[in-house]
Amino acid sequence: MKKINEYMNIKEAAQFVGVTGNTLRNWEREKKLTVLRHPFNKYRLYKKEELEQLLVSIEQR
Repeated sequence: MKKINEYMNIKEAAQFVGVTGNTLRNWEREKKLTVLRHPFNKYRLYKKEELEQLLVSIEQR
């Protein structure tokens, strides 16, 4: 079962990763991130675990 606290909206995710919301949207288009949509308001939701993995891969470069 998925829990809502495992996900961040675009503003929270951008702050967490240290980029802008537009950068996250670009990464979504480039298939670098998987984005879910909230079932009621259709806002983008980013899984915290995936963002953490992204940060690790960036740090390893």
